[in-house]
Amino acid sequence: MARVRLVPLTPAAAWNRIRRAPGTLARHYRSLRPLPAAELAPQPHPWLRALGMVAVVLLGAWLGLLIVGNVRVPVGPMNTTMTLRPSLIGGTKINISPLGALRLDSHDAPVRLDVNVDQLDPVRAQALVDHPERISGLQQEITHDVEHGTLDLAARSCVAVVAGATALGLAVYRRPRRALAAGGLALALLTASGATAYATWNPKSVLEPKFSGLLSSAPSLVGNARSIVTEFDVYQKELARLVTNVTKLYDVTSTLPAYEPDPTTIRVLHVSDIHLNPAAWKIIASLVRQYDVNVIVDSGDTMDHGTAAENGFLDPITDLGAPYIWVRGNHDSRTTQRYLEHMKNVHVLDDGRAITVAGLRFAGIGDPQFTPDRSVARGGDRAEELAGARLASALRDQKAAGTPVDLAIAHEPTAARQTDGEVPMVLAGHVHHEGMEIMKYGTRLRIEGSTGGSGLRAVEHQYPAPVEASILYLDRNTRRLQAWDAIKLGGLGQTTAEVSRHLAKENQPGTALPPGAVSPDTAPTSPSGATPRPSGTGPSRSGAGSNGSGAALAPSAP
Repeated sequence: MARVRLVPLTPAAAWNRIRRAPGTLARHYRSLRPLPAAELAPQPHPWLRALGMVAVVLLGAWLGLLIVGNVRVPVGPMNTTMTLRPSLIGGTKINISPLGALRLDSHDAPVRLDVNVDQLDPVRAQALVDHPERISGLQQEITHDVEHGTLDLAARSCVAVVAGATALGLAVYRRPRRALAAGGLALALLTASGATAYATWNPKSVLEPKFSGLLSSAPSLVGNARSIVTEFDVYQKELARLVTNVTKLYDVTSTLPAYEPDPTTIRVLHVSDIHLNPAAWKIIASLVRQYDVNVIVDSGDTMDHGTAAENGFLDPITDLGAPYIWVRGNHDSRTTQRYLEHMKNVHVLDDGRAITVAGLRFAGIGDPQFTPDRSVARGGDRAEELAGARLASALRDQKAAGTPVDLAIAHEPTAARQTDGEVPMVLAGHVHHEGMEIMKYGTRLRIEGSTGGSGLRAVEHQYPAPVEASILYLDRNTRRLQAWDAIKLGGLGQTTAEVSRHLAKENQPGTALPPGAVSPDTAPTSPSGATPRPSGTGPSRSGAGSNGSGAALAPSAP
């Protein structure tokens, strides 16, 4: 049997055991408790993390462009600032303060090029004045300046985008790897945007600039329809010419050549749906003087209720400065028509009657329906189709008699469509927004907006209805459309102005069609509910075949 030897404790050892006893007992009881189950911290969904990263990249890239993404570039005698900005529609915007701006549909990409013309450099401008021979090389110099500035802007924008996204990624995630991933994604997005802009680059976009501000009232900067075709061929020369013109405007405004009408071009002012707006007469008179208009065409709804008491509203027509051709709209009564028939310099067309004015042959028909308010039942599209058929029959008779019609006129587009194939071009209104299209058998349909800004209906929607009119340029020899200017003025209480120049496709540079050939233009489809973008290679379908924004307006339809 083993013997256990007991070792006596010293007083110090005994005291240490007593002092450590509570801790030992606590550890013993903790060891008897079951271990807690392991729990995983919830992780965010991968899609949410990806969306968060994209948001950080976009915000950081935008902040980078906003802070450092611009360059100051001397372009000829001008000091400019070039900037890239995020945009849903792309394009180029040239700001010429205080004259206004030019917008070019130059590309489709999520970035827009902004060019701000800051000031005219007096030293370089004086050098051009002192040495006029330098102007001959100014276009090449401007082209070189623009190329150099664009490359510098692209490099600076890359640095700004990557730095902005990386810095914001580091601030949000606090991890260098995540921050570098944000910078790389930003660079990839910018590269993709640049590739898209390059692939969709439209060098002929400068042929159809959209002017706003004071520039919209300076047709001498645009030139006539024929000069645009013959003088503008490539984008660089076009941009140089525009900058040169702006330079001259800044430096020697008083010496700019006046707008001289092309002797082979006939200018037709198309108005419609005035609806008793007295301001329309001053606008029309101004356009007649500014564009040297040869003839005015009114496609109806000049009145609102067609009563005899309204007839005095028509008296200013005799002082507009050009022959006035008119067809009856659904708000114009027979009383209105008889009053106009006795006015000097006014030509009323109805039942297919044809006349020759300013070298063009016109024929038209009045609206078969008189519906000034909702108390009168409408005959519907069937009545309009029958009226259009009568007009088409009259056009065939004129052609058989050897006096073919150049422009037909009806109020409603439904009636105007019945003339397809019988006339080169037909004009209409009624829907209170403009549009242009080539119909199935080659006839061009031009629908005008409301030159009266929808009259008393101007403020029934969120924004006042604009005042719209068009200048049509027709060749005097062929009597075919060369180009048209779509003019849009701000509605009630607004002070904006835009002029968009459009060229018929047969007049585009490099296009050669035989005499009398029908233009192969096709109308681009526009997003639902949106105003179509102007297109130099084809017309716009805006408003064609619909009742438009004014079709259900109280107290009556257009």
